[in-house]
Amino acid sequence: MADLEWTVLDGVGTITLNRPERRNAFTFAMIREWSELLRAAKHDDDVRVIVLTGTGDRAFCSGIDLEAISNANPNLTPLQRKSQLHDEVHQVARALEDLDKPVIASINGVAVGAGLDMALMCDMRIMSRDARVSEGYVKVGLTPGDGGAYYLPRIVGTSKALEMLLTGDFVDAEEALRIGLVNRVVDHDALERETLQFARSIAQHAPVTTRFIKRTTYQSADADLRTALDLVSSHFAVVASTEDAAEALAAIQEKRHPVYTGR
Repeated sequence: MADLEWTVLDGVGTITLNRPERRNAFTFAMIREWSELLRAAKHDDDVRVIVLTGTGDRAFCSGIDLEAISNANPNLTPLQRKSQLHDEVHQVARALEDLDKPVIASINGVAVGAGLDMALMCDMRIMSRDARVSEGYVKVGLTPGDGGAYYLPRIVGTSKALEMLLTGDFVDAEEALRIGLVNRVVDHDALERETLQFARSIAQHAPVTTRFIKRTTYQSADADLRTALDLVSSHFAVVASTEDAAEALAAIQEKRHPVYTGR
């Protein structure tokens, strides 16, 4: 079995971290394959939505495998340590930033440190009722290394993010839902089914429309109102001229399910 598995079904591409014996901790080799999969998925018309999850009941991802990357090696220079993150681990964050297809994290178990950060990079999150999450870095004397200090405040607000970052405390599923860290909480046995159902509900829509909605949402977050409105008027005009937009209207008029081609 591969450490990282990739499957595509009904427009949903699923990346599965498959090292349950190591609580799905990732290695450099996994990071490289992970980022390559994301870049390939960007141009794969068969993939409309991406799901990230882990194997087993215990963990979604426990972060970087310290044994695999020799993080505890006292002989590493500061530049080498920086390169491990910037040149290797951060490849996933950069690939996700370039991806305009929706990405859902299906948190099946414990997510700690960089493991939680990998879920925060996704657009939406569904969490098992039995799962827990923690930033955790502070408890091992480290700063957040995989974007947690960037993503978390944007999701739950600065004050709550600092509480999680500065205590390293675990947050259970109900609290994660309450603070907006996750979109949905479901029973553990239903997690895979509910995640795929949610992903398919998005994948059924016109792919160009879906991608432009995601793109517009993130671009608008960093723009002033006038710029955002100017931008969305251009995106609207482009999407409205697609064959899929015409198909959507025709399907409504003819009372049938639309058949989208991505054009």
